[in-house]
Amino acid sequence: MTITDTRTTGSDFAQEWQRWHDGVEAQRRAPHSFLAYTSFNLLREEPLQFDDVPGTWTTGPEGVIVQLDAGQVLDVDGVAVRGVHEWGVIGERTFHRARFKDAVIEVSKRGGRDIVRPLHPEHALRTAYAGTPTFAPDERWVIEGVFEPEPEREIDIAAAIPAIEHVHTTPGRVRFSVDGVEVAVTLIARSADAAVLLFRDSTSGVSTYGASRTLAVTLPRGTDRRVTLDFNRASNLQCAYTDFSPCPLAPVENWLPFAVEAGEKTPLSRTS
Repeated sequence: MTITDTRTTGSDFAQEWQRWHDGVEAQRRAPHSFLAYTSFNLLREEPLQFDDVPGTWTTGPEGVIVQLDAGQVLDVDGVAVRGVHEWGVIGERTFHRARFKDAVIEVSKRGGRDIVRPLHPEHALRTAYAGTPTFAPDERWVIEGVFEPEPEREIDIAAAIPAIEHVHTTPGRVRFSVDGVEVAVTLIARSADAAVLLFRDSTSGVSTYGASRTLAVTLPRGTDRRVTLDFNRASNLQCAYTDFSPCPLAPVENWLPFAVEAGEKTPLSRTS
């Protein structure tokens, strides 16, 4: 269950929020969630081997290739693979998964770099996961803003792992006010009608994770530019929990000059 500063009320708003956060926590506790990552491995043209991943790995113009040792078998989409397997050229922010015994191997591309990350369900970060505290849900933090669309453009976004630099597309900005302080924040596109807001605020590094938090945003349609920002659903990025995730970090214009006392706080694993 969610850990909050105070017990939530029995209101529909609080109950709906509780269901949302319980679902987020359940996903984190899944056997092959990001808490099960045990390493972050950048591929190169020269062959590389990793302690927690079978095979010898390379990447180049033809994409990612693994050469398995004798007796090693990967399950790729239900097919037993031995010897050489060619993953091909992998698209940015897409990934493939293969099974090896009780582990999963994730092959993906981030910031133009091919990477391999294994997920071992017995990893202590997952098995000892104690949960993520939150602020108590408060309707005050359901804020209406105005979406200001822009011609689609790419923006550079720093990552939690310095070797990676992300390039994302922005659909525009959202302008809103908190206690008379007006801000305009840049969104990152996820689809035609969905985006995310990466932000920092005055709680960052104090009661909330220092790097960034993220908030899903539904973009308006038609001529109505109103958009709802429910900061009660501000959640931590993967890098708040694991050092093996190159999460995108909030751009400077999204560093809010006030405290957003809503949503998730620093995970217990980062405070003990």
